[in-house]
Amino acid sequence: MNGYGAKELAESFRTVRKNTIVVAEDVPEEKYGFRAFAEGRSVGELLAHIALSCGMQYRLHAVDRRSSFEGFDFAGFIQKAVAEEKQARSKKQVVELLRSNGEQWAGFLEGLSEKFLAERVQMPPGANPASRSRFEMILSVKEHEMHHRGQLMLIERLFGVEPHLTREMKARMAAAGIKI
Repeated sequence: MNGYGAKELAESFRTVRKNTIVVAEDVPEEKYGFRAFAEGRSVGELLAHIALSCGMQYRLHAVDRRSSFEGFDFAGFIQKAVAEEKQARSKKQVVELLRSNGEQWAGFLEGLSEKFLAERVQMPPGANPASRSRFEMILSVKEHEMHHRGQLMLIERLFGVEPHLTREMKARMAAAGIKI
C-alpha cells in the first residue's frame, strides 16, 4: 500500500491549482504582458503554460494510455502546446483555463487505481531512468506547476504585490500573537 494514491493526488493538485489561480487573480491584468527577460514567457503566457502543462500527461495516461514513448510525436506535441500558450487571452480567459484544465486533470486523477499508478512507462531512448512509474510521471505535473508558481510569486513582488501565501501566514502569526 502506497498511502498516497489517487485521492491524495487529486486533492493536492487541487490545492496547488487553487493557489495558482489566486496568483493569477492577484496580478493586475495590465501586467499580464510583463516579461522578466526578453526571451521569457510573459506573465499571461506563463499562466497559460501552467494551465496547459498537464496536457501531455493527460494525453499519455488518460487518452492514449501509453506504456511507452515509442511512436509518440513529442516534438510535434510541444510545438502545438507552445503555440497554444502564446495565444492572446484576457485575464478572465486565463483564469478560466486554469480552472477548467485543472479540474479536468484532478477529475482524471481521482479515478486512478493503485495498479495503474504503479505501471511503468518506457521513456524515450537514452533517458535515465529507462522507465518511470505512472505515479512519478503524474506527480511531476504538480511539481512543474509549483516551480512556475514560485517564479510568478517573485514577479508579484516586483509589482509590489505581496503573495497571498505570505499574507495568509502573516495573518495566522498575528492571530497567534506572534510578531514577525
